Amino acid sequence: MANKPFIVLVHGGFVDGSGWQAVHKILTGEGFNVRIVQNPTLSLSDDVAVTKRAIASSDGPVILVGHSYGGAVVSEAGTDPKVKGLVYIAAFAPDRGESVSSLIANPPPGAPVPPILPPQDGFLFLDRSKFAASFAADVDPELAAFMADSQVPWGVEALAGAISNPAWRSKPSWYLVAADDKMIPPPAQRSMAKRAEAKVVESAGSHAVYVSKPKVVAELITRAARETQ
Repeated sequence: MANKPFIVLVHGGFVDGSGWQAVHKILTGEGFNVRIVQNPTLSLSDDVAVTKRAIASSDGPVILVGHSYGGAVVSEAGTDPKVKGLVYIAAFAPDRGESVSSLIANPPPGAPVPPILPPQDGFLFLDRSKFAASFAADVDPELAAFMADSQVPWGVEALAGAISNPAWRSKPSWYLVAADDKMIPPPAQRSMAKRAEAKVVESAGSHAVYVSKPKVVAELITRAARETQ
């Protein structure tokens, strides 16, 4: 692929950018330049600003990839002219005026309830004892335990950040549905993907599908890069 776009990877809540390591290894092995955003997850505006700096540092067109809450970040940041396509990995894809908080406010009956603890000083954590089952059921148990112990506090303000102008309304998008997700119900993922008119791939996998199935994730990102050229 000539003139390969830059790939910018945006993580979600409770985790940091290190979870993209295996995806990064595959993509860089294929000759892509990759940037990994380290969201502070204090507020949506902060995370959008950090992501836009990563986009600005990329010398060429960008494929912007978001996991989970990172989907809200890329939906807001992706209107940048450098961004040629959006890839959602088991991610929120909010519309104008929506936030993660509004999207999770009324779960359908029978949907799994993420084990989010009550806010502490404006920040959220997942119950460590239930982290693996809800977030990373198909991840190596030792790694899942480390992810639980190394959680990044997720600001309530970040969840409440509303989208102003969703990039998926003007940019092509791709969506990976994680069929075994216990954090964002797969039917909700399918619904958001359909609304965004995204090209959809579905895979077995937990919410941490970007950790457990890096090859599947990298293949979709590579496809998006190819199809935007």
